[in-house]
Amino acid sequence: MIICGGGFDVAAKLERIAELDKLTLAPDFWNDSQQAQVVMRDLNRLRAQVSVWQKLSKHLTDTLELAELGDDELYDELAHELETLQEEVGELEFQTLFAGEYDQEDAILAIHAGAGGTEAQDWAEMLQRMFIRWAEQHKFKIEILDYSSGDEAGLKSCLMSVKGDYVYGRLRSERGVHRLVRISPYDSSSRRHTSFAKVEVWPDVAEDIEIEIDEKDLRIDRFRASGAGGQHVQKNETAVRITHLPTNTVVSCQNQRSLTQNMQVAMSILKSQLFELERRKQEAEMAALKGEDVDAGWGSQIRSYVLHPYKMVKDHRTNHEVGNAQAVLDGRLDDFMEAYLRYKVGHST
Repeated sequence: MIICGGGFDVAAKLERIAELDKLTLAPDFWNDSQQAQVVMRDLNRLRAQVSVWQKLSKHLTDTLELAELGDDELYDELAHELETLQEEVGELEFQTLFAGEYDQEDAILAIHAGAGGTEAQDWAEMLQRMFIRWAEQHKFKIEILDYSSGDEAGLKSCLMSVKGDYVYGRLRSERGVHRLVRISPYDSSSRRHTSFAKVEVWPDVAEDIEIEIDEKDLRIDRFRASGAGGQHVQKNETAVRITHLPTNTVVSCQNQRSLTQNMQVAMSILKSQLFELERRKQEAEMAALKGEDVDAGWGSQIRSYVLHPYKMVKDHRTNHEVGNAQAVLDGRLDDFMEAYLRYKVGHST
């Protein structure tokens, strides 16, 4: 059964495509290249989304015509077509759950190791690998923007850009504290350890919004860039760290080729993060008025990954769990994301 509505009002999307097409025909369209790129990005996304539905409709028509032939020799071919249709419909049903205002946007994802030194830093790096694997499986573009190495292993924090269809809608399920239970490879006594890492996710909407940032509210530090494991060490101070003093929001970027590029990326991320802070503040105020639970930051543990004495990954919000923990750590996150989206739909009605 296909869920109607949500993010897939095809008629509305076709109407919006026509509007954007008209904009691109204006003689001054490319005068503002940044805005033009935003329009073209939205237009290409809409065309791709509508194309999926049009292809599914044609596939369904072709399969019905095949079935109407009533030829027993075509049974295997028909069974294959029906199985393929079921998979396509299932994927589209999943996508209709993206009803959030910014679900179709790209995302910025940050990972921070919790207290616990090497154990927590190693866990943070395991999470980074998990998200990179997940992005690669979906052919999403993922780029490491900032990376702070652990003292002995792993990482203290990292910042990544993830680009693709409905990336924020998928990744917002990952925001919160992730807990790992395992026999520590760093403990000579082979004791069981519990480690924590925090994942932050916000929509990459800097190009779509206008936020005024007073330069007097910023502290800008420049330093030498160094990638994971000391790779790509810069002799010059090309990395940048921007602190927004009123909110104590800190953004770093070091993986671009120049100071100017790192500054541009960092400012873009800062704008998106300030926008997300304000948006979540408003959501929290509304939730408090309604008497709903409010996110408590580090206290809001969302998922546990248990590798000893048994293997299981369990989401504490949806109660969705799987026994193949390694598959999850290798990027198999879609089931958890879908369970979260269905949970959110059920709790918003």
